[in-house]
Amino acid sequence: MKTNTKSPKPVLLEVKNLKKHFQISTFNKGKQMVNALNGISFLLHEGETLGLVGESGCGKSTAARAILRLVEPTSGGIFYKNQNLINMKQNQLRPLRKNIQIIFQDPLASLNPRKRIRNILAEPFEIHGIINVKEKAERIIWLLEKVGLSSDQLDKYPHEFSGGQLQRIGIARAIALNPSLIIADEPVSALDVSIRAQIINLLLDLKESMQISYLFISHDMTVVRHFCDRVAVMYLGKIVEIADSNSLYKNPRHPYTEALLAAIPSMDPEAKKQGLKIIGDLPSATDIPKGCSFYSRCPIREKRCEQSMPQLKEINSGHQVSCFLRE
Repeated sequence: MKTNTKSPKPVLLEVKNLKKHFQISTFNKGKQMVNALNGISFLLHEGETLGLVGESGCGKSTAARAILRLVEPTSGGIFYKNQNLINMKQNQLRPLRKNIQIIFQDPLASLNPRKRIRNILAEPFEIHGIINVKEKAERIIWLLEKVGLSSDQLDKYPHEFSGGQLQRIGIARAIALNPSLIIADEPVSALDVSIRAQIINLLLDLKESMQISYLFISHDMTVVRHFCDRVAVMYLGKIVEIADSNSLYKNPRHPYTEALLAAIPSMDPEAKKQGLKIIGDLPSATDIPKGCSFYSRCPIREKRCEQSMPQLKEINSGHQVSCFLRE
């Protein structure tokens, strides 16, 4: 079950005005700037699961990689337990990496196809040099069993496993060093429905038993509702709404959030869709509207929305929205 967030624990991760711009070369327009992140800010508390949601291309995965410094941010602050990761060199970051891990969307692509599972799970210990040979062997067996696999599979290669089993191995590698924070980047999107439920339940079990916090990236609003304590909604590199899960799903304030929730498939095939519907296509990240980034697709837009970008403001306790019409 989700954690009660009425009395938040200490802040584990704080992201302040994080930006990431990429320069690309195009055939007909020369060099252009892709504004993948346009100044996102949020807090993640100890023991909490924060969902980061939005359409493909909104900047969710870029945010994950920028927080981990797998891509270098353009500007902003990333504070893990009050330590600014932006200011650290790679050799200074290494000791902290055991505390912040990632689960990738495609486990097969993230696992070395030339190595046996035993060697893949041994890598974190060897990189950080924090365990002896006997302890390492015992820990590897424990890890595989912790994620629901058998130790007799340790000498197999990644291609010998199913997608769900591979994701369990990816999770085992992520928890190897007892991290306090795991960034899960679309960890169940490539799995079928029954396997998704198993992986989500595994992540919930690990959260309780190992005291793990998650930044959970997804476009599946149904999964996010079940799994996350709070939710941040992203659109074109900006966070447009943040609230606890119950508040966001019962009373979405941003038109984009409302449209996302209205698009959730219903179990009743005859049920009529209610709520706002997005109009038009997603703008290019190289040509973001000057005013509200959602202006071109918003069904309730006004003239002022085209002229300036609304700031993220708190409208209720813990509920923030970036919209002139819903403040």
